[in-house]
Amino acid sequence: MNTVQLAAEDLSLFGRDVWWLVLIKAVFCFAFLMVTVLFSIVWERKVVAWMQLRIGPNRHGPWGMLQSLADGVKLMLKEDIIVKRADKVVYVLAPIIAAIPAFMAIAVIPFGPAGNEVSIFGQRTSMQLTDLPIAMLYILAVASVGIYGIVLAGWSSGSTYPLLGGLRSCAQMISYEIAMGAAFASVFLYSGSMSTSAIVEAQQDRWFIVLLPVSFIIYVVTMVGETNRAPFDMPESEGDLVGGFNTEYSSIKFALFMLAEYVNMVTVSAVSVTLFLGGWRAPYPISSFWEGANHGWWPLLWFVLKVQLLLFFFIWLRGTLPRVRYDQLMKLGWKVLIPVSVVWLMMVATVRALRNEAYEIADIALYVGGAVVAVLLLSFVADVFRDKREKASAADAGKDTAPFDPLAGGFPVPPKPGQHLAPVPRRRPRSERELIVSGGANTDSDREEGAENV
Repeated sequence: MNTVQLAAEDLSLFGRDVWWLVLIKAVFCFAFLMVTVLFSIVWERKVVAWMQLRIGPNRHGPWGMLQSLADGVKLMLKEDIIVKRADKVVYVLAPIIAAIPAFMAIAVIPFGPAGNEVSIFGQRTSMQLTDLPIAMLYILAVASVGIYGIVLAGWSSGSTYPLLGGLRSCAQMISYEIAMGAAFASVFLYSGSMSTSAIVEAQQDRWFIVLLPVSFIIYVVTMVGETNRAPFDMPESEGDLVGGFNTEYSSIKFALFMLAEYVNMVTVSAVSVTLFLGGWRAPYPISSFWEGANHGWWPLLWFVLKVQLLLFFFIWLRGTLPRVRYDQLMKLGWKVLIPVSVVWLMMVATVRALRNEAYEIADIALYVGGAVVAVLLLSFVADVFRDKREKASAADAGKDTAPFDPLAGGFPVPPKPGQHLAPVPRRRPRSERELIVSGGANTDSDREEGAENV
């Protein structure tokens, strides 16, 4: 019996809970996200303060642990402003569209095994709200809906800078979703299913971070870009766009955008744990000598610890790396991540196909390694010929073209490859320059220039 058939049998366990048990699990998913967000905000401010040798929040509650709650109350009590030229209906709906999809993806994330593992008020149930045969496609679809909230917020504000910020954020998130989908496809090939519970079951012997390390790295980079977090926090680049798509928002509507960002952080971390880090399974040293580590309520503990570890990774990046330029961001997404993810997906598919044909591991490594070496050699040869051609064209352009005038079109422009700026007039060579002491006599070269001017 293959993995897909096992997944289909496991999915039959869902949808049989009584209505009040489904309601309890839905409330738990919502509360889990909200509590994790409140903790993450305080934790982020504490960790970044520790990295920067500061104290951090220490006023609200014990050790400042209620700081995020105080921030939420402050935002709700601030004056709610709607700009005059805004499209009011879309202006109000945009933060709601951005926030609601962030909560929806957690519905298919497994917190524990897919059997009747725990008892809630006498009812045996699984620690997952629901599951689907295409659960990962559901997560991608829900994440794509949240992009509409950002672009509509920028458009409905009736202002130039929010519009530019919304379009820029939309382009960023769409670009990184392509590589994210290719990273997901590698997991689908190994697990044989798109069901989240089946993917976790497929990692019983070995986590996918070991089998698919490149997919994990690609997904980690794309999840940072997808959530608009540093160093990819383009919407918050005040020097470029004042404040991004949410410039004209205040009070609770602004808080919804911030809430959506942190909920998305928790969601993508939970997806990463499910796909690559064994989901709710205990780490290797614990699971090897304790049989009950993956039963009962213990899987919830391992899942939460893994999610918090990835949230710390988000915080560590924000306190360490500077913000990249937008052209660097798009170049990384389109010229690096997408080609690497596609090539890696082809390699994974080749290995799986050869394994299904009963080829040995040594033969597979030889075939795949030979193909990689051949591609690298072809790429090297192409780069060599391209460099020679570019140098030759640049030399020909320097010989045949007229002197470059940066002000020929009325505006100063930089020179193109092969063009050179004319020397600055009345500027002496560096070798002839001398240090002039304040109040001292001029040098000989200065006296000669003065005589010429007279």
